[in-house]
Amino acid sequence: MTLTALPAADALAQLDLFSSVIDARTEDEWALDHLPGALNWPSLNNQQRIEVGTLYAKVSPFEAQKRGAALVAVNIGQHITQHVMDLPRGWKPLIYCWRGGKRSGSLALVLSQIGFKVTIIEGGYKAFRAAMLQDLPLMAQRLHYRVICGTTGSGKTRLLQALDAAGAQVLDLEALACHRSSVLGFIPGTPQPSQKRFDTLVWDALRGFDTTRPVFVESESKKVGNLAVPESLIAAMRASPCLRLELPDEERVKLLLEDYDFLVKDPELFCHKLDALVALRGKAVVEQWKAQVQAGDTPAVVRELLVQHYDPGYLSSIERNFSQYGTAKLIAASAGSTRAMAALALKILEK
Repeated sequence: MTLTALPAADALAQLDLFSSVIDARTEDEWALDHLPGALNWPSLNNQQRIEVGTLYAKVSPFEAQKRGAALVAVNIGQHITQHVMDLPRGWKPLIYCWRGGKRSGSLALVLSQIGFKVTIIEGGYKAFRAAMLQDLPLMAQRLHYRVICGTTGSGKTRLLQALDAAGAQVLDLEALACHRSSVLGFIPGTPQPSQKRFDTLVWDALRGFDTTRPVFVESESKKVGNLAVPESLIAAMRASPCLRLELPDEERVKLLLEDYDFLVKDPELFCHKLDALVALRGKAVVEQWKAQVQAGDTPAVVRELLVQHYDPGYLSSIERNFSQYGTAKLIAASAGSTRAMAALALKILEK
C-alpha cells in the first residue's frame, strides 16, 4: 500500500507526472472549477452531500457520518467498477477534495490498498487554488508577449487563430472566457465560466508556454465579459511590444456581420442589446440604430457603431494603457478572411 500526501505547491509543479488527476468532490463543485484535466469521481454526489449535511445539522454528526460512510462506500465501489478495473498496476493518480479530508482520503485509501501508488493534495482544492494564485503572477511575468492591437472588427481574434495554426504560442483570453469582450460580445448558448475556472484556465495556459518564444495575445481590457483578467497578466501585457492590425472599414463591417450573424438574424435580440448603449450614446441615437436594424439596414448600423462608439473608445484606451502602442509595428491586412489572416500570420512569423 502506497499513499502519499503532497503539499499543494509541489502538486502544481508535478501535475504532469501523474497518470490521472481525480476530483472527489460533487459534480457542482467540479463544474465551478477543478485542476487541469481532473476527472470527477464524487465520493458524495450533489444530492447526497445535501442529505448528509442536513443530517449533521438536524440530527447529529454521528448519524451523518454513518450515512455518509455508507454512501461513500457504494460510490467508491461504482468508481472502481466503472473506471479502475482495466487500469495497469503502474497507474499513479493524484486525488483531492475540498480540504483534503474524508472524501479524497476514503477514495485514496481504497485505491492504495488495491496496490496503486496514490497521492493526495494536502489541503485539497482550497490549498491548490491558494498556491495557484500565488504562482500565477510568476508565470505571467516570466513570459514575453506580442500584443495584437486593432480597432473592433480588424480581425484580432482571427489573426490569433491563424498564428496558433501556424505554430506560434497564442494566449486567447476571449476563448478561455467564452466572450468576445464587448457590450455585444456574448456567445449564444455558451455561458462564461466562473471566475475561479477562468483563473485556472489562464494559469494552465501560461504554464504550457516556452519562455524562450513570444506569446501572442490580444489587447484586452481588464475584464472579458464578466471575468477579470489576472492583474499580473494585464500589467505584463500593457508593458509589452505591440503590433497594430489595420483592416479597411468595409472589411471590418463584413467581418463583424459574419462573426455576429446571430444578431443579424435576430433583429429583436440586436435591438435589445443596443439598449445597453443608451447611457453612452443617448436614447435618440440608439432608437435610430434600432429603427435601421428593424428596417434591415444592419450593415449601416454596424459601421456607425464602429465609427461613433467602438473606435474612439478603443483608441483612447489603447493609447492610455499600453505603453508601447506609440511605437507599434503596423501589420495591415487586405481582408478579414481566414486565408488572408493565415498569410499575414506567416508573414509575421517569418520576421
